[in-house]
Amino acid sequence: MSPHVLILGGTTEARALAGLLHDAAAVRATGRGDTAGPRDAVAPGLRVTSSLAGRVAAPRLPAGEVRIGGFGGPEGLAGWLREHAVDAVIDATHPFAERISFNAAAAAATAHVPLLALRRPGWVPVDGDDWHEVASLDAAAAALDGLGERVFLTTGRMGLAAFAGRPEWFLVRSVDAPDAPMPARTEVLLDRGPFTLDGERELLRRHRVDVLVTKDSGGAATAPKLTAAREAGVPVVVVRRPPVPEGVTTATTPEEAAEWVRTRLPAGGRA
Repeated sequence: MSPHVLILGGTTEARALAGLLHDAAAVRATGRGDTAGPRDAVAPGLRVTSSLAGRVAAPRLPAGEVRIGGFGGPEGLAGWLREHAVDAVIDATHPFAERISFNAAAAAATAHVPLLALRRPGWVPVDGDDWHEVASLDAAAAALDGLGERVFLTTGRMGLAAFAGRPEWFLVRSVDAPDAPMPARTEVLLDRGPFTLDGERELLRRHRVDVLVTKDSGGAATAPKLTAAREAGVPVVVVRRPPVPEGVTTATTPEEAAEWVRTRLPAGGRA
């Protein structure tokens, strides 16, 4: 039986990993290609399934098989792993998708399936940044006192209730329209990254933004807003990311994750 890998998440890294594994398996199966690298990362015939939460109306779909929707908690996920003979799980969800990460850890342990967390590196402040790091969205809302009156809120469409009672004006950017409750003075901007530095500079200028609120999502797609804020002298409230569940191995790039798969999955699937 061909080895089966389940990738959790619709992040940029998840799509890149699915592409690496899918292309490598196809190349190995057909005998094409003779160079080392990601193409040689997996055994021939590898089956790759990506699972998306379904919270985005029109997600970018990865290579290989795709399922959309939840599993019904850790017990449901463990059952799915057994039913579909999954040999390895890659948790490549958003760094703030804390619940599914802990569900994945519990399910993998129950089903005795190896688990890897793929996490892009977090952002770090540089000279000139005015960062105010906090532990939660509620703390981010409280941190706005005295920082500014026009807030660029880039924490996604979930969790806006934490800011609902704030008096400031908010520009909320998200892929899909946010749900209530939200701040009384809110303008919604529907957009999807990656974003350019020139575009972020113009956005801050056009909307007269004087404070930015963001999660430490990491990665390059949305990082230009941090540079634009630094150049404009705009303070940034940064919500720290939750930790990876204890005992779970981590990788920081799709290539590292592909190599992890290669070392754990023999050509015949489960050992």
